[in-house]
Amino acid sequence: MDLVFLPALLLAALFLANRQQQHQRIIWLARLLQPFEIEKLMEQVSTGYLRALGESDAERSDPIWNNLLGAEQRLSTQLGRLAEQVAREDATQARISRWPVASALAARWLSANTLDLRPLMALHAQGVAEAVANREALSRRDQAFRLSAELFLFQHSCHWYCRSHAVASARLLARHQTSHDQVLQAVSERTRQGYRALLAAS
Repeated sequence: MDLVFLPALLLAALFLANRQQQHQRIIWLARLLQPFEIEKLMEQVSTGYLRALGESDAERSDPIWNNLLGAEQRLSTQLGRLAEQVAREDATQARISRWPVASALAARWLSANTLDLRPLMALHAQGVAEAVANREALSRRDQAFRLSAELFLFQHSCHWYCRSHAVASARLLARHQTSHDQVLQAVSERTRQGYRALLAAS
């Protein structure tokens, strides 16, 4: 009886400890996001893209695209400020675990198998800023596609930090019908290379 009960008790304790760590991480990230309107702006931009892409007539879609310019710029600016704020945070708090289970707990106690959220946030802010600036002169549709991918990858990193890579990827697929690999292929080459370099270096 004890041989069955003890492992179950240990697993329950591990689960509760991990949940507590996840809760603390969510609170920490929410505190950093609180001064900004990033989620609201992401929703505004995404909804606007769907409306604009749904119009076949340029006379109807162009005003929608133009109305989104301000929201895109504000989103880029706020992500830049968020990245600056995250960069000032403690390295221990910014660890992201690579472990598939009990990830929040593992990030706290198994630092050798982690990566740093701080340069990751800087990379996302840079990717969004470059997509908004559109120096490659992409069409408005292609720019929207790239900016959406940059935002999805940013969202994935936030969920990975708070939960785990597996949970973040599952949420990405459920919410946007897009896999993590598909998002990586859709971001800019600079973001993709930088992202892979950060994961490889950690």
